Amino acid sequence: MAKLTFGTVEENVVTRSEFPLDKALEILKNETIAVIGYGVQGPGQALNLRDNGFNVLVGQREQSKSWDKAVQDGWVEGETLLPIKEACQKATIVMYLLSDAGQIAAWDMVKEQLTAGKLLYFSHGFGVTYSDQTNIIPPNDIDVVLVAPKGSGTSLRRLFVEGKGLNSSYAVYQDATGNATQKALALGIGIGSGYLFETSFKKEVYSDLTGERGVLMGALAGLFEAQYHVLRKNGHSPSEAFNETVEELTQSLMPLVAENGMDWMFANTSTTAQRGALDWKNKFRDLNIPLFETLYDSVATGKEAAIVIDANKKDDYRVGLEQELAEINASELWQAGKTVRELRAN
Repeated sequence: MAKLTFGTVEENVVTRSEFPLDKALEILKNETIAVIGYGVQGPGQALNLRDNGFNVLVGQREQSKSWDKAVQDGWVEGETLLPIKEACQKATIVMYLLSDAGQIAAWDMVKEQLTAGKLLYFSHGFGVTYSDQTNIIPPNDIDVVLVAPKGSGTSLRRLFVEGKGLNSSYAVYQDATGNATQKALALGIGIGSGYLFETSFKKEVYSDLTGERGVLMGALAGLFEAQYHVLRKNGHSPSEAFNETVEELTQSLMPLVAENGMDWMFANTSTTAQRGALDWKNKFRDLNIPLFETLYDSVATGKEAAIVIDANKKDDYRVGLEQELAEINASELWQAGKTVRELRAN
């Protein structure tokens, strides 16, 4: 296990060079892995494991779009594609990759199949961390681990196909067999992680929920809307407002930041942009720290979990969700984006 040092802080990481695929295959050579759920994370993780040579099944609800997608991806009905209960029965490792709401709904049935010595795998700490609300409490005689790719299942698969890896966190919640850590790392390598960094179930879900509501999605979408609104209000065209708000960020600047860092970006812009960015960075930081503190507290106290769980219990939740998404799609901002994307190649 390697150490990364950030100033005075050290953290444990595992790289593919020190934990090669051959080692992962040896550790899991006698295991049958069932990937339960074929929605967001399921396809990427299942396909990567299969392509890497592991013994993999997919468990999915029959007569669903996800079942049909699994068939299209080459999983064979009755052999490598099974109903959830049957897949869990056959597996020694159950990768529980249903949505948070789906995990709650299926838990009683899945729990019955978790006999002594099996391993239960998550890619999100939600169900276990908020067990007072989800009732997901694993049996004491099984291993419980987490490997959480830091990106979508689509990105995990795309990078794998390109011969690259998506970084993941890992955690051991319960080690009943004494082998939980090695199996967690083997699974992390198997799904195509670039490197693995240590965390806990609680820290994973706290950071994940904060990130989703903050910089990764909620805050980013809100900033897009705010800047676009101000530019349009002051007479700028939709093309100009969208390109200055979204297109330049996503197509030009963020890829360079990902490659070289923000300091490099600041150093390689015009003096006008450089000075403005440095002067306004602190204003945005100081304005948003109190908001992020409120957000983190809402996550840590379980309030955000309760909102998610209660929303998914409503019979008409999907209808309302589709309406909310349709409103975003119909907005001038994202209709402008659709047009701009279509014109990129022309």
